[in-house]
Amino acid sequence: MARSPGGNGPVPVFREARREDLEWLVDLLADDPLGQAREEASRPLPPAYLSAFDALTRDPNHRLLLAEQAGEVVGMLQLSYLPGLSHRGGWRAQVEGVRVAASARGRGIGRALVAEAVAAARRRGCRLVQLTSDKRRPEALRFYRSLGFVASHEGMKLNLPLTREAPPGSTR
Repeated sequence: MARSPGGNGPVPVFREARREDLEWLVDLLADDPLGQAREEASRPLPPAYLSAFDALTRDPNHRLLLAEQAGEVVGMLQLSYLPGLSHRGGWRAQVEGVRVAASARGRGIGRALVAEAVAAARRRGCRLVQLTSDKRRPEALRFYRSLGFVASHEGMKLNLPLTREAPPGSTR
């Protein structure tokens, strides 16, 4: 059986997330101190998670990619394809929410997931793959550098408070 690159387990199988995966995905997003502060993994899940999942899975420019190993889901990422005028009108791929289950870390699953995302971006004709990683995650920054990503820009964010006037995803 093929081995996972840089790891000690079988090569993961990749698939698209299904609705029945959603609770597990939110649990994985909340499985670190930063995620615990911003996610709500209560049961039942808050409706915004289901709305976001449905919006992502309906749009062909977004993928929720899962890694399975030995029949168990062990990792995830979100891959979004973005059109743009820069780079000669080239599309770019945005990688978000890369997570590997604590029990599966060190097996090369994160490396294989990102490699699959880069391969998918190439197949789609993207000119570049970009991602952001929180500065409070130095091990993640080292990981992305080891995959060839370069810290070429300074990212900035502006948190917007939720209002009752417009639900998430509305265009009002």
